[in-house]
Amino acid sequence: MRISVVGTGYVGLVSGVCLASLGHDVICVDKKTEIVNKINNFISPIFEPKLEEMLEKVIKLKKLHATTDISWAVKNSEITIIAVGTPFKDGAIDLSYIKESAKEIGMQLAGKNEYHVVCVKSTVVPGTTDTIVRTAIEEASGKKIGGFGLAMNPEFLREGCAVDDFMMPDRIVIGAFDDQSFHVMAKVYNTVFDDPIIRTNLRTAEMIKYTSNALLANLISFSNDISNICESIGGIDAIEVFKGLIQDKRIVVKTKGEAVFPGLTQYLKPGCGFGGSCFPKDVKALVTHSTAHAYYPKILEAVLAINEQQPSKMVEKLEKLIGDVQNKKIAVLGVAFKPETDDIRESPAIKIIKILLEKGATVFACDPKAINSAAKELESEFLVLTNDYQEVLKDAEGVLLITPWESFIRIKPEEFSRLMKKPVIVDGRRVYDKLEMESHGLIYTGIGI
Repeated sequence: MRISVVGTGYVGLVSGVCLASLGHDVICVDKKTEIVNKINNFISPIFEPKLEEMLEKVIKLKKLHATTDISWAVKNSEITIIAVGTPFKDGAIDLSYIKESAKEIGMQLAGKNEYHVVCVKSTVVPGTTDTIVRTAIEEASGKKIGGFGLAMNPEFLREGCAVDDFMMPDRIVIGAFDDQSFHVMAKVYNTVFDDPIIRTNLRTAEMIKYTSNALLANLISFSNDISNICESIGGIDAIEVFKGLIQDKRIVVKTKGEAVFPGLTQYLKPGCGFGGSCFPKDVKALVTHSTAHAYYPKILEAVLAINEQQPSKMVEKLEKLIGDVQNKKIAVLGVAFKPETDDIRESPAIKIIKILLEKGATVFACDPKAINSAAKELESEFLVLTNDYQEVLKDAEGVLLITPWESFIRIKPEEFSRLMKKPVIVDGRRVYDKLEMESHGLIYTGIGI
């Protein structure tokens, strides 16, 4: 099929490249010429494993092209996917990019006789597609719904493995205004994937996305709440608590003596909080949206409150071991909000670095991919950003592990001892073995101890 994708951010570019690799003819649209030029020259503007290689392949096969010309893109496609950003701004989700895109698409549909489906893939609060998007298209095109199709197809892409998530989906949700809209969108997937398509109305599809992210955020904050209780009581390691929890037969599946743990259990672990472009923004947006409809979601408000306090707990644990951090070199391992991405949006590491700098520490931070992104967010004469973890550890009086990149997990205890002035480790992701660290003379603590 001929598909145009408006927006080449994380969702738009991954979706466009993957759809092209499935055999569709894809046109990616972005307002920024420099981004379009990068894409057409095989350069991905974002870091995501496998993406750049796939991008080069589909462009060489002439299955994907990027342009700034939305008119040409819409007129030469059967489906237009809206994948623009929906940031959280001034206490609510900002739908201005959605509305603007819908209006521009509608203007192109005014002179187009061929039936065209507009599909929202951006994460939007329930009621957006059938009100804001529909109205903008109708007003700009002069057509009524039915003369064009309208669908909502949420994405479930995890940064760091987004390509695999798209190519091997665990679910395909299509919210559709009518049968014709649904059948056109179903053709995008049902010739490729065997997974059943979940058909819903537009608002339900929007809500499925929010509910998915809200559940995972709940599990993370629940884990941190339990971990904080363990710390308050003392003599309890939260890691052991959760090991015991997930053996419950209502959680684990045991077949012939072998345990199979659902993917959800990876969120049941103490840590320094969630970040990224989805969980914080989406939970906040859902709270605000539900409040506007006279329902006050107490659990989700608590999820956000717990997450907000976790980064400061890392600094507090460090100060208990080394005292005041002022004028001390503190090492931070990890800047991205999770491994295998350069995304620093809402990253606990950024919050932790800011706290350390405010307290007068000299901070050396390391990340394999996110240093350039961090440099745009953080600026201080007392901050050094590098991808060399040995430079970060050298003569440090404490280290905070924030992002569990594999290269950090592999650092040997003796290397910490050799490089650091004072070998104090605060493990924000509980990736190191406490007994092994202590057996090498390291002072070790972590979230949930």
